[in-house]
Amino acid sequence: MVKATIEDVAVEAGVSVATVDRVLNGRAAVRPQTADRVEKAIRRLNYQPDRLAARLARAREYRFCFILPEGSNAFMASLAEAVQEEALRMAREKVIIDLLHTDVFDAQQLAMTLDTIGAIYDGVAVVALDHPRVREALNALAERGVTVVTLVSDVPSSRRVHYVGIDNSAAGRTAATLMGRYLSGRRGKVGLIAGSLSLRDHIERQFGFEQVMAHDFPNLTLLPVREGRDDRVKVQGVADQLLADHKDLIGLYNVGAGSGGIAAALEQAGRARDVVFITHELTEDTRRALIDGTIDIIINQDAGHEVRSAIRVLMSKADRAPIVEQMERIRIDIYLRDNIP
Repeated sequence: MVKATIEDVAVEAGVSVATVDRVLNGRAAVRPQTADRVEKAIRRLNYQPDRLAARLARAREYRFCFILPEGSNAFMASLAEAVQEEALRMAREKVIIDLLHTDVFDAQQLAMTLDTIGAIYDGVAVVALDHPRVREALNALAERGVTVVTLVSDVPSSRRVHYVGIDNSAAGRTAATLMGRYLSGRRGKVGLIAGSLSLRDHIERQFGFEQVMAHDFPNLTLLPVREGRDDRVKVQGVADQLLADHKDLIGLYNVGAGSGGIAAALEQAGRARDVVFITHELTEDTRRALIDGTIDIIINQDAGHEVRSAIRVLMSKADRAPIVEQMERIRIDIYLRDNIP
């Protein structure tokens, strides 16, 4: 496929190359209607301006910070690895990327971490808790001129400029449809385990799951959600208790992390083959349990894509360039034992 050029965009939008350049770089006032035509042309052609030369030519460096959860969450560890890989690559383009870890389940701790972020940073990408104290800290960052991007879990009422992650409500609805079809008319109880109901991604997955289950699968009884803080040991304890309390449990949906703990609980209880277990994120633990048959389905998001997307958005804002929405859409992947990569 031939890569679109700035001249192609100009022809598509019916404007001059100079006008396209002004829209891309925010150099001068362009009428809103004209800017809209240019941005639509960029999206239609999937135009990706080559900014490397401009970055190398500019006088100063850009500096971004990623704030991720501390703890044993394997998916978050893969995000951290992707951040470190991109940091090495982007250093050649005068872009410095720092990585901080904090307790994102503690609103006060996360807010205090955000409060320490100074104006040395051009942008921040953060896995955020949807809490008033955190929203206040994110808004204060924006007030200090720092671009804020939420990653994996959103805080839509804040002054963040963009959310990078999957459609979590759709992921929850997908999990429910698959759960109902896998259980195929059986009657019994389905359990839910979440990391925290203060994380918007977990809330949205739970809501989507409950919505479809109630409407499409009245033969299944949905149990109240239990929280495990995405910690493998704590999640295993929650699963152990759930299995002990409900002998007629036939399905389990893990909204967050710690799936290795659930797999261990199912295996120790001798229930690994009769409980349908659906979870999120392809990690070493979940891959092994999927191959063994303890996990039936994994709903995945690409950590590398999310990190690269967050960096592209931060770079676009720093360069005063438009965001190409098609590039930043994060897809939902569904893995069974038969199609595991």
